[in-house]
Amino acid sequence: MAAGLAALYMLCHGVALVLLPRHAQAVSFSFLVGAPLLAAMACARRAWRSDMRVGWLSLALGMLLWAGGMALNMYQEIGLGNADATPGASMLLYVLYGVPLTFAMAHPRHEPWYLIVIDGALALLLGYLFFVHTFSFATLSDAPAPGVDNLRLMFDIENLFIAVFALVRYLASGDAARRVFFRTLAIYAWLYMLMALYINHVATEASYGGPTDVLIDAPFLLLAGMALRGDPERADTSPRRLALAVRAGSPLILPAALLVVSALMVDTHAGLAVVGFAMATLGSGLRGVVMQVRAMERQDQLDVLARVDGLTGVANRRQFDQVLQAEWSRARRSGQGMGLLMVDIDHFKQFNDRFGHPLGDACLRAVATALAGCATRGTDVVARYGGEEFAVVVPSTSREGVLALAETMRRAVERLRLAAPDAVGQIGVTVSIGVAWVGQVGLADPGSLLATTDVALYEAKHAGRNRVVEGHPPDAMAHAARPT
Repeated sequence: MAAGLAALYMLCHGVALVLLPRHAQAVSFSFLVGAPLLAAMACARRAWRSDMRVGWLSLALGMLLWAGGMALNMYQEIGLGNADATPGASMLLYVLYGVPLTFAMAHPRHEPWYLIVIDGALALLLGYLFFVHTFSFATLSDAPAPGVDNLRLMFDIENLFIAVFALVRYLASGDAARRVFFRTLAIYAWLYMLMALYINHVATEASYGGPTDVLIDAPFLLLAGMALRGDPERADTSPRRLALAVRAGSPLILPAALLVVSALMVDTHAGLAVVGFAMATLGSGLRGVVMQVRAMERQDQLDVLARVDGLTGVANRRQFDQVLQAEWSRARRSGQGMGLLMVDIDHFKQFNDRFGHPLGDACLRAVATALAGCATRGTDVVARYGGEEFAVVVPSTSREGVLALAETMRRAVERLRLAAPDAVGQIGVTVSIGVAWVGQVGLADPGSLLATTDVALYEAKHAGRNRVVEGHPPDAMAHAARPT
């Protein structure tokens, strides 16, 4: 349907030129202003139904700027009756139309506001450089032939820049919404570039009101049709390395555009060109620093997630294994004793079956908090060993200190009261604790300590639960590594 309406629009444009030859110019301008306005409305409408809202709105803004440039052309030729002059203000809007498109390609998704501010500042500077460069060769009311040639070169560079980068962004997009947006932008940008090359370099003598004008409608109507069609936003597979490279390099698009425009201005505005070079470098560097800081923050978060149990907030099994081995090795070197506690919540399966998993999770969190609150020394580590079982590494301590800590933890859990659903009231919870302590480490592997603690926990559970039982490591644990 969208394709049919676009074809009908172009047909009406052509027929109007044939049927109204005396008013051909006014009729053609009306169609030429209308096509980008339709595209702008279609993109704005699509913005509210897509996750790529900033991109579609930027595209709509670009269409409005282009329509404004054509409207100024219309005013110059029909309102002022000066068909021989090319208004510089119109040329400026044609150039500025590419700024929001460039911003859309450079704008990263789901990034904080300060990165958007940096991109916005670079886009505004790019627009200002376009403004100064445009009026180096034109005035508000006219653009002499030599100036038009320079502006055409700038149009060619800008159009090629947008088309190439839009295609690259499309090829590297795996996210559904971004893939649809960049596919639409790439198709539009390549068609627009071909149309502009023909108009600016082949049909240079054609005036408004001729059959060539119908070609100008095509990219805008195609864009409107693609935006209105509402393609399903399906993800697609793209090479992972390419996607990562484009994602990392997309913030360089705006600085690269600044560098290109600044290079074009070296002969006419050397000072502003230097400013453009400096701001492109500074903006890119500042953005790089911000991104590096955010990457380090994310890495820190990942490191925490790798060490912490997501449900209870205490150390996870992986962190427990690392700490146990490290403290065991330290105790072996220093000759100090260390202890290990294995803690198991009594009748936890029945608790879960009766009250449900949400209250079971609450029980795990409460027990973990109680155990961690008792481990007041910075060197003690409470970890979730698995399921309803916890482990506590107690380095550099005496046998009496380990047993006292175990009893303190047992009592702290015994005092817990969990709010039960319905009218059951508060629920108590208890734990069984197995303890093992070694005064002088001899073996390289703490496996024997773990096994001893496990046996002690088994005895605590079978002796009635809610108690602390000490296991006794074999003598080989302490003496196997001693020299004879």
